[in-house]
Amino acid sequence: MNKLELISTLKERANLTKAEAAEVIKIFFDSLAESFIKGERVEIRGLCSFHIKEYKSYTGRNPKTGQKVKIPPKRLPFFKCGKELKERVDY
Repeated sequence: MNKLELISTLKERANLTKAEAAEVIKIFFDSLAESFIKGERVEIRGLCSFHIKEYKSYTGRNPKTGQKVKIPPKRLPFFKCGKELKERVDY
């Protein structure tokens, strides 16, 4: 399912216009992104949780040239599947 399919499903099930459904989805994803930027944990009970993993700087290699490259530290969102979702998928 992609974002447009999600908007269509919300539109049909919640009896909203396409613009209203798109705004709801936009608000949802913007709120997630803002929480990630702040470093907060996001939990959607029964579905999943997200937290930010912080990675330290390290020395890597360019696979083409073999040259050493310094990789800067980074923060990435990490997804963890919820128990209910696991059970529904692996019925």
